[in-house]
Amino acid sequence: MRFNGLITAFRTLTILPVPGHESDDLASALPWFPLVGLLLGTFLALAGRLWTHAVEGWSGGGAVLLLIASVLLTRGLHMDGLADWADALGGRPDRETRLAIMKDPGLGAFGAVALGLVLLAQWTALERILDLGDPCILLLPWIVTRTMMAELAGTLPYARPGAGTAGPFVHGASGGRRLVALVAGLMLSTAWGAAGLLCFFAAWGATRLFARHCRKVFGGVTGDLLGALNEILATGILLAFSGLPGPTHLWYTGTGFF
Repeated sequence: MRFNGLITAFRTLTILPVPGHESDDLASALPWFPLVGLLLGTFLALAGRLWTHAVEGWSGGGAVLLLIASVLLTRGLHMDGLADWADALGGRPDRETRLAIMKDPGLGAFGAVALGLVLLAQWTALERILDLGDPCILLLPWIVTRTMMAELAGTLPYARPGAGTAGPFVHGASGGRRLVALVAGLMLSTAWGAAGLLCFFAAWGATRLFARHCRKVFGGVTGDLLGALNEILATGILLAFSGLPGPTHLWYTGTGFF
């Protein structure tokens, strides 16, 4: 596994100006996806910790800051995929039309509603997590979601007949690369003990269900569907942890990392 795959992973999933040469084989980035998620989550966790120390009693403002940082760091790529997926589901039922809708750069009503609901849900969850004083849990959703993107890319064919942004990743996502990503994501998730393992395997199960949906409705996977999965899982994980009672939440998620 060469390090230029890591450079490709960073340049694909973030706006960070990582020096070096990308790999000619774009799919070599997939095993590095969990590590990129770890670093993104670390940045957001540190930002959350700094906010709670610097500004007392305004966790809602910190949640907005974290949302903005998350969207900027990823160029809004996954949010765009979520909106395109929602618009496609709200369109005509034939597969070709749905794929065409996802390729359209415009934003429809279904996509706008999906974006609004997800942003509201994530903001609510982030506010609660900052109230609990445990921003270190923010690493876990970013690790798990990026791992599951590699899982989805490695288990389905590419849905479009021609070339596309995600095509090289999907076509080159061998079983070995998918397995490396899964093992790396699982090992990182164990840092949160039982909660990390439960989160990882629950996300894996949800990814398998989403893969069945993608195959049935779209005939495979696209970049937009990878982004949609990322946001669906991230929202679910954040809401799950924010809904736990304070002491239970802090005990299970391993407060003390920061």
